Amino acid sequence: MNNFLGFDGFIWFVGVVEDRGDPTYTGRVRVRALGIHSKDKIALPTADLPWAQVMCSTGAAGISGLGLSPTGLVEGSWVLGYFRDGTDCQEPVVLGSLPGRPSELAGVSGFYDPNGVYPKYKNEPDVNRLAVNLKNSNNEETNPHLALTLRRSTRTTGIATADFNPVTAADGTLIPGDDGDTWNQPEIPYNASYPYNHVYESESGHIREYDDTPGAQRIYESHRTGTSYEIDASGNRTDIIKGAYYNITSSNNKVYIGGDSDITINGRHRIYLNKDAIAGNDYTIQIGAGANVNIQVDSGDINVVTVDGNINVNSGGNYNLKVQGDYTVDVQGSISETVEGNKTSNTTGAVIHRGATIDLNP
Repeated sequence: MNNFLGFDGFIWFVGVVEDRGDPTYTGRVRVRALGIHSKDKIALPTADLPWAQVMCSTGAAGISGLGLSPTGLVEGSWVLGYFRDGTDCQEPVVLGSLPGRPSELAGVSGFYDPNGVYPKYKNEPDVNRLAVNLKNSNNEETNPHLALTLRRSTRTTGIATADFNPVTAADGTLIPGDDGDTWNQPEIPYNASYPYNHVYESESGHIREYDDTPGAQRIYESHRTGTSYEIDASGNRTDIIKGAYYNITSSNNKVYIGGDSDITINGRHRIYLNKDAIAGNDYTIQIGAGANVNIQVDSGDINVVTVDGNINVNSGGNYNLKVQGDYTVDVQGSISETVEGNKTSNTTGAVIHRGATIDLNP
């Protein structure tokens, strides 16, 4: 019974991960254990170290691909574990990693990252810079994360909104303008204090932050290219898409905006409704009382065409039409006008009427 796991004593170790290329894809790593393995890589090459199984947390199911994959350790990581085969020391199990403050960079002997990549920083905590946020006596950041520096330097400002110029209508009244303005991407709300910011960063630079700093609580998630979303302490959300954005919804999509909405598009914009030609899928726009619909084309045409259907315009008030150039009407059928009041026509040039029959007083 003394040779049974759990009755044979507890042989634990501290060591350094030197290989994570597990050929079985089960998350194992090769660890060189202090006091057990030689640091001489000629006497004991990395390839001869036993594979160590990595213990997962209870949040990772560890079966059938469920939970968090046990692949977070990199070469150079210091870990704590035990040997489940006791003094034989051939079946190591990693219980967890040991962040520290490296006093030197990677070397060539054992107990270092054999690839020379980690640690990246000397005399700096292994805890992510976004979580530490070192500051001097003037409350100025002394060692900001590069991703944070890039975010601040690439913040978008001065985005123009639509502008509608005032014009005079055909009846002489003024159509009021609607001046556009500019808006800026909000200031980066990062203001973390140790130990409240909980950070995950992958090797290539994907970042996730859950910041519980009092007064500066945030959620931030970013792809290494900078595509990201961030929710600040007030619940405001900023989305940044560095590439294309695709949004596919298989059912309904309903949006409510309690305030203003501004859309500035540098390219074209198309809307295609009723793709499957289903009756009743109308395009309806309702404008509440006291607001106008303003459309301004700075240089171009406005084209309204129905392939098979009518164009109906109902004006609840006056209908004013002002044309700077020629006004041409081509009617394939008949024209019928009903005027309840007077009709006045003022022409400075010639008036020509042609017809098979012209009846002035029928």
